Amino acid sequence: MSASLERGLNAFREVMDAPIASFFNSCVHCGLCADACLFYTETGDPKYTPIHKLEPLRKLWKSEYTLSGRLASLVGLGASISDAELEEWSPLVYDSCTLCGRCTLICPVGNDITYMIRKMREGMAAAGHAPDGLTDATRKSIELGSPMGIKLKAFLAQVRGQEEETGIAIPVDQAGADYLVTMSSMEILGYPEYLGSLARIFKQAGISWTVSSEAFEATNSGIQIGVSDIAREIVLRIVTAAEKLGVKYVISPECGHAYTALRWEGPNLIGRPYRFEVVHVLELLDQLQREGRLKTEGKLDAALTFHDPCQIVRRSGIVAEPRKLLGLVASDFREIEDAGMVNWCCGGGGGVAAIPRAEELRYTVFKIKKRQIEGTGANTLVTTCANCRNVIEEGLEHYKMDTKVLGLTELVAEYLKKDGP
Repeated sequence: MSASLERGLNAFREVMDAPIASFFNSCVHCGLCADACLFYTETGDPKYTPIHKLEPLRKLWKSEYTLSGRLASLVGLGASISDAELEEWSPLVYDSCTLCGRCTLICPVGNDITYMIRKMREGMAAAGHAPDGLTDATRKSIELGSPMGIKLKAFLAQVRGQEEETGIAIPVDQAGADYLVTMSSMEILGYPEYLGSLARIFKQAGISWTVSSEAFEATNSGIQIGVSDIAREIVLRIVTAAEKLGVKYVISPECGHAYTALRWEGPNLIGRPYRFEVVHVLELLDQLQREGRLKTEGKLDAALTFHDPCQIVRRSGIVAEPRKLLGLVASDFREIEDAGMVNWCCGGGGGVAAIPRAEELRYTVFKIKKRQIEGTGANTLVTTCANCRNVIEEGLEHYKMDTKVLGLTELVAEYLKKDGP
């Protein structure tokens, strides 16, 4: 047995906790998780059935953690897992799972298949079978602080650009501010106007805020590749910066996995509670609207629909907030089919967008999103995750669809009430 395979199998053993054992034991093999997975529905290939993607982990569980498996091993009939098998399973565990949680939501016995995939990725990464794209992004996260290689100088250049664009100063390392704003790589490089939009909204609302030169990036590659130690290090950077500045709140960007890592998993990862609260930007904007501090005028004169990012709706329950904000600025909002908690993934979450070999498959499964958009008759789509936005824009271009994609924060900022009576 190679050293890397041994590391991978030991990682499987380490993650084999009571929930995973109970999930394997309670699975009734009904196949409903297949119908909940866009990789199965759009290809028809049974290998994309979510529970099937866990077969190597299931084999180890049965062989070492069940009575029948142990007895079989005693007489030389136990199941074995090879390095070649893990290599074969890598595309199933990484390329064809966005960790969207739809299979978990649908499972009739409540098995958290997404949790199991996350844990299986721990072993796959330890055995050296994580895809190159995610491995490279993770390396950059550790060495440079950003999975897309964004350095502080490039971030500050975007800050200055938005200051010039809006005429509003953007505080950097402002100790004692109430809110610390974090961004995702995609927002910094692709949609820097998000930061300018926040500056405009916060100026109107009288928000005390800052960005940090030590923790401006919230994207968590450790969650995506399946290495808890790396996920912990990335979260700890933000925690350290937030506590150093003495902020009361950390604002998660429009990025699903950043929010999941920071809001729900961070305290467990670092082993202690935060000294601040984590809020998603949509939660804050909704709060400002309820308090009368977010005032808009006029509405977009175009039919638009909305894409619910998986981590933000299914893992975090932020469903009503974006719709209330859309009500402020949209004159013709058309709900997409299967909206809210059951919405279909864009096809690029969970690190899939960072895996070059998965591109063809990603365009194939985008067909379900294409049908959803076309079904509304709207030519504008709004979303609240920069990764979703980028993946959807690529899918629209691939299928030559004339659909405009907007970020909700930027859309709200466009319709802020002007100063004056």
